[in-house]
Amino acid sequence: MRLVLLTCVVLIAFASNSILNRMAVGNGEIDAIAFAVIRAIAGAVMLAALVLVQRRGLPVFHRARWVGAGSLTLYLIGFSIAYIQIDAGLGALLLFGGVQVTMFAGALAGGERPPVRRWVGAAMALGGLAWLSWPSGEAAVPGIAVIAMLAAAVGWGIYSLAGRTATDPMAETGANFIWSVPPLILLTLLRPAQIDGVETTTNGILLAIVAGAITSGLGYALWYSVLPKLGGTVSALLQLAVPIIAMAAGFVILGEGLTWRMVGAAAVTLGGVAYGLGAFQRRIGSKRS
Repeated sequence: MRLVLLTCVVLIAFASNSILNRMAVGNGEIDAIAFAVIRAIAGAVMLAALVLVQRRGLPVFHRARWVGAGSLTLYLIGFSIAYIQIDAGLGALLLFGGVQVTMFAGALAGGERPPVRRWVGAAMALGGLAWLSWPSGEAAVPGIAVIAMLAAAVGWGIYSLAGRTATDPMAETGANFIWSVPPLILLTLLRPAQIDGVETTTNGILLAIVAGAITSGLGYALWYSVLPKLGGTVSALLQLAVPIIAMAAGFVILGEGLTWRMVGAAAVTLGGVAYGLGAFQRRIGSKRS
């Protein structure tokens, strides 16, 4: 039950990141790249402070940082570049679809052998997400945005796979955030002073700080604490519920519209996740007995 509750908190934190991003970047309070760099700094400061208060060390120079920090940075940079040019729905489909492919491939390479129903559940859930996210317009999507979002997907997939071996989730996540800050600052310096006329506001900065310190920093540390117990394919499948949680939160908190297509797509997605988790739930139950 503790694992279930912690996993639910993580998924809510991930969905909250989407909501905060929409409130800040979507409402023109701050541009996507500035949001990313403030988010990374806030996450690094929050986690480093918590670790140091507990008189523990930060594994900043551990060789595992090449994978953890590198993949986190790839995710943050790719997402920031893509967010400027790509529809949010298509972006979510590319991101979570790419994460599924990356994590399933990594899990298989690592010796994990998921049951058939997990493959079926993942395909069903991804189909529901495609139904929810597929853009209705005919506008062309910039190739660089697609590449950037797919790079972000690979980055997050690798970052999650690396978390399966985490021994000190908070310290390792804090060190990853610290290393992600310099490349993001460099990206900020290289970008135009204003992107599409967007000026940074105080509200935008505060939203980025909340996203970095709480829903990203603490959320990602908690993700690293549950990943060793979930495994690669289960954690990949669970993440397909995040866009549905974000959609529901957008309706309740932001007053966004809700259609029957969205309800149907949500049912298909969550049904696929539930079906795919069936074997995992039985395995947990058998361990308890």
